[in-house]
Amino acid sequence: MAKFLAVFTGSPEAAAAAGPMDDATVAKGMEAWGGWMERHAAQVAETGGPLGKTKKVSKSGTSDISNNLAAFVIVEADSHEAAARMFEGHPHFTIFPGEGVEIMPVLPIPTR
Repeated sequence: MAKFLAVFTGSPEAAAAAGPMDDATVAKGMEAWGGWMERHAAQVAETGGPLGKTKKVSKSGTSDISNNLAAFVIVEADSHEAAARMFEGHPHFTIFPGEGVEIMPVLPIPTR
């Protein structure tokens, strides 16, 4: 099986449009997210987790930046399409105000 990095995305605008999350909704979302993790436990290679503030390091130095990355998980699947199907209806965007999940293959390191 191949490995795939899944990055959960969301923006401040989407969160603002959704409004404040009450405790019951957060609990429902976390229970659903836990259920997703349980259903896919055999395919989860790295549980990942929420992502915090970002620093960018470049030739120019280090700076604080913003992006839409909210969390990540690494899964294993037979194909890119199979990995993507795992996230259909995910609570990140069906209960929480997340915008989507981007799934990409983890490629082998080139030897030359």
